[in-house]
Amino acid sequence: MEIASIVAVAENYGIGKNNTLLCHLPEDLKHFKAVTSGHTVIMGSNTFRSLPKGALPNRRNIVLYPFDDQQFPGCEQAKSFDEVFELCKGEDKVFFMGGAMVYKQAMEYVNSLYITWIHHSFEADAFFPEIDSEIWKEESREDHKDAQPYAFSYVHYIRK
Repeated sequence: MEIASIVAVAENYGIGKNNTLLCHLPEDLKHFKAVTSGHTVIMGSNTFRSLPKGALPNRRNIVLYPFDDQQFPGCEQAKSFDEVFELCKGEDKVFFMGGAMVYKQAMEYVNSLYITWIHHSFEADAFFPEIDSEIWKEESREDHKDAQPYAFSYVHYIRK
């Protein structure tokens, strides 16, 4: 199974501020939808609450949340990573989609990273873990140097 993280990351490794994305990149949102549609997406409770319309359509949504005191309409709930992987047995590809704590904890499990590198730094309060070139190999890159409002690159990394 491909276990991936998918995220837009600024040059300073920022990924969010005040539980929102750092900027609006319509092309990246379309890319995210194209890559994740038909697959399972796994997120923390704050990421779920940040979604404007709740659970993402055309995807199986799992919220990683260890307590029973919340409801996540349109989603399944897993209380641990072990439970996530039990729920996802037999799938070909799953995506962790945030937030920062989920990304950090998932790094030991993921074997693939789909990073949109935004060629800009932002003030942020949530960060993606640094990508160690001793562990990760760049598999592909697609640069969008003239994109607006910020240039960006799609980079796919695989674990060495």
